[in-house]
Amino acid sequence: MTSELIIKDLHVSVNDGEKAVLKGVNLTIRQGEVHALMGPNGSGKSTLSNAIMGHPHYTVTSGDILLDGESILELEPNERARLGLFLAFQYPVAVPGVSMANFLRTAVSNVRGYTDQAPPSNGSSQQKTIGSNLMPMRDFRKELLEKMDEFNVDRSFAKRYLNEGFSGGEKKRAEILQMAMLQPKFAIMDETDSGLDIDALRVVSDGVNKLAGPGLGILLITHYQRVLNYVQPNFVHVFFDGRIVMSGGAELAHQLETQGYQWVKDEFGETELVKA
Repeated sequence: MTSELIIKDLHVSVNDGEKAVLKGVNLTIRQGEVHALMGPNGSGKSTLSNAIMGHPHYTVTSGDILLDGESILELEPNERARLGLFLAFQYPVAVPGVSMANFLRTAVSNVRGYTDQAPPSNGSSQQKTIGSNLMPMRDFRKELLEKMDEFNVDRSFAKRYLNEGFSGGEKKRAEILQMAMLQPKFAIMDETDSGLDIDALRVVSDGVNKLAGPGLGILLITHYQRVLNYVQPNFVHVFFDGRIVMSGGAELAHQLETQGYQWVKDEFGETELVKA
């Protein structure tokens, strides 16, 4: 059965409800679809991505987020990830002291349910074998190396600390690798093209295209049409003042590229843009 992620009349505030950022977002994404979300700075696009994943800084004041018909509003971010949601950050955070391989093995083990399994009995109820509730190292290493080769990620990344000293392009490649390993149902990609040169953009876009397919729905958040030269969206949505104000096909992205966002502001109101 095809999974659905439904965002239903979603209102979100920050600063303990003092400032409304999202003002009634409605969007349905199905597995196999690529949705591009475009809008000017400060329109609330990143707030939407964080709200979907359950960031505690953002408060849902009304509306709902449904995954396969069930509300996920009460779930923690890790629980949402286990159900099949993934967020690629605009600015991935460096985690010194944690290698890419260890991070991925732990994340994959949690998402695939290895951490729920009891460790093998060794005659002592008090002692646990190190790594016994993680994906077997041999299986993990084989899969990781295959994915690194497939998605053009240098194998040396496995030993490097997560995102520490990574260039912008390397960080985004690392997130594509995470998507490949975690195999989510839905990926929210928050300005994946931000800070990338042309070569890095092509490599990252190639990774997105390899992952796209019937088992993955993608919400691609971007300011610019250029990434859509490489990743073909099924739908393009214009985001302004905390809501989707227009939807269409790829031609809408080209219109935004040639005309900018002023016509959107003129048509849908010159209200002060929210900061997100």
